[in-house]
Amino acid sequence: MSRLLQVLLDDTLGTVWDISELVSEATWKTTRVIQPGSLDFRMIASPQITVANGNIVRVKWDEVPLFYGYVFSINRGQGEEISIKCYDQMRYLNAKDTYVFKNITAAAAVKRITDDVGLKWGHVADTKYVIPTLMGDGKKLLDILSEAFDKTVINTGIIYTLYDEFGALAVRDCAKEMKLNLQLGDQSLLYSYSYEHSIDSDTYNYFKLVQDNQETGHRNVYAAKDEANIAKWGKLIYYDKVDDNQNAAQINKLLDMLQKLKNRETRRLKLDVLGQPQLRAGCLVAVNISALGMNQDFLIDECSHQFRGGEYTTSIDLKVI
Repeated sequence: MSRLLQVLLDDTLGTVWDISELVSEATWKTTRVIQPGSLDFRMIASPQITVANGNIVRVKWDEVPLFYGYVFSINRGQGEEISIKCYDQMRYLNAKDTYVFKNITAAAAVKRITDDVGLKWGHVADTKYVIPTLMGDGKKLLDILSEAFDKTVINTGIIYTLYDEFGALAVRDCAKEMKLNLQLGDQSLLYSYSYEHSIDSDTYNYFKLVQDNQETGHRNVYAAKDEANIAKWGKLIYYDKVDDNQNAAQINKLLDMLQKLKNRETRRLKLDVLGQPQLRAGCLVAVNISALGMNQDFLIDECSHQFRGGEYTTSIDLKVI
């Protein structure tokens, strides 16, 4: 393993081992969907080093911080190598609990829930949009927060991401705070790609929002459709229930935003590039591939860094925003 990769193992009792030379391969993964980042690595067993669940693992590449997390699984067979799986602190948000929030922003929900769990947070951007009702009964904390960010993007069009930033949870505006000064593509770090455009996963052309009317006892229905795209693709229906206290103007504004976000083909691009430590899910990166007629910014949905022997590569899944 190249000496540029530094892996430290902390037993939390005062002993820190530099196990960089013992690590034969490692994979660090992040995803924009609110989930914990993970690190999987293999190391040569040493009688001087004891690996235990709960140990802290810090990883840097050429002094650039990559991963700060905790050992969650240790697998050892008859060979001399140990396989270890780690997660960052967002793993602790897999816990279930019950919350009922009224008039709260996604950023405030992050602070409240992470404080309750005892996690650390650092830079938390003001997500501004006030969610009328956010609740979960016996629901995973990650799912409650995911709903908060989904409501924010649907109502504002602004994409924020929540992730662990080397030991402190962060909330950032992807477009304003996470645009990389980096271009991938023709003669620039790229060595393979695949490109897909689809209507199979998150494309809709008929939108129906319903709201309970407490006065009449019936439901108010708000709808919008694109006849041209229905003729082209068939009717792809989006259905949701909106909060009782939203007025007609707010609901119609939501319909307009949904059409802008979802009445289109999804386009996904997968790239394999030479290792770049600044790449992570949630970042925007410029892509220039002349064979596809492509020269634009993409949002990184998933990112995987692979370290094997002396080689370092990065694989990313991107989407148009």
